[in-house]
Amino acid sequence: MLTRLNTTHPVNSLRLSLAGLAAMTRATLASIRSGRAARHSHAGRLAASGSALILLFAASAAQAAEPVSKSRFGGVAIGGHDSVAYHELQREPQALAAEGNKRFTVEYKGAKWHFASEESAERFRADPERFTPAYNGFCANALSLGEGLIRTDGTHWEIFDDNLYLFFAARGRERWTDGNWEAYKADADKAWSVLSKK
Repeated sequence: MLTRLNTTHPVNSLRLSLAGLAAMTRATLASIRSGRAARHSHAGRLAASGSALILLFAASAAQAAEPVSKSRFGGVAIGGHDSVAYHELQREPQALAAEGNKRFTVEYKGAKWHFASEESAERFRADPERFTPAYNGFCANALSLGEGLIRTDGTHWEIFDDNLYLFFAARGRERWTDGNWEAYKADADKAWSVLSKK
């Protein structure tokens, strides 16, 4: 069943922008490969190639420019925990987050994401936006309170509406689980839309 994408959410908005850039790049490259560009002058082929490279660079820059909760040394995201595994963990009582292994590493958004297995790493590679935590792993509670981008280590977590949210401390998670998480999410989304672009 398809669900309607909330285009006002900053992450979804970026997804749509990147998807549009990727589609334009594929179309340009397909045009070049199929020989349609061969009917144009040499300058036309160079312009088409340049356009494709610019689109690829813009998509990469947009992806890398977003901050990620990662270690200062080594650039490991969310304390090296497996971001795919959270979706399989028991929630009540809450299971411990699964430790990743540096043998199964995927570089994404300028960070190193570790996974417990090659299968987890492959699932992430196939759909990174699905398995990247909300706010790229920064504390959802801190964002909702206007406290800025607070790194997390992946220990305190919760799944809301099939999305992973991470917290700096247990009390932040409890605030969300015991309170109106949707209102807190709306506040966090507003803060993220500003802070993620700095």
